Amino acid sequence: MIESRREQYFQLIQDLVSCPNGQEPDVLDANKSLIDADFVQTLVEVSTAQAHQGNQDGAKFLIFLARQLSKQLGLYPEIVTES
Repeated sequence: MIESRREQYFQLIQDLVSCPNGQEPDVLDANKSLIDADFVQTLVEVSTAQAHQGNQDGAKFLIFLARQLSKQLGLYPEIVTES
């Protein structure tokens, strides 16, 4: 039976938080087909749950990933400041 896309997102998030430090890009590259706006939204949801459970470091890591992926996908606005 094929896992639902949401279950695949959760598995990818688990893989990201459990991989050795610095291996995250490799994990993401191996799962390019899952990297989309819905995955970013799932990252935000899981990070919120982590924060509510007292895992601030995990929440910050997932938010950082969500922000970086949002920029790569063109979902995160670039703010230009004039000097």
